[in-house]
Amino acid sequence: QVQLVESGGGLVQPGGSLRLSCAAAGFTFSSFAMSWYRQAPGKERNLVARIRTSGGSTNYADSVKGRFTIARDNVKNTVYLQMNSLKPEDTAVYYCNARYPSWGIPQADYWGQGTQVTVSS
Repeated sequence: QVQLVESGGGLVQPGGSLRLSCAAAGFTFSSFAMSWYRQAPGKERNLVARIRTSGGSTNYADSVKGRFTIARDNVKNTVYLQMNSLKPEDTAVYYCNARYPSWGIPQADYWGQGTQVTVSS
């Protein structure tokens, strides 16, 4: 019923760009905060970027500030992650997350299956 489907991952050279998309269905998308997380092999899953319901406020991990941009389209029920100036250390599986509310114990917390991003020459 609830679906979060990531797409847009792949292999890119250092300095290149990719745009990830996450298509959502089965819940009231506009009421949820949306986030992108990533996890490299053998490491913990970390927050990359978060966007509030209105799209007017965003947060980024220090490691991606100035290079990545998160955006959402509440009509298309889709959240995006534009990744520029990619580095080998950006290599990871990227996951889409939907949470309501964004504070305290969440009433709903949904995850996509992930999409692989590999940055290598």
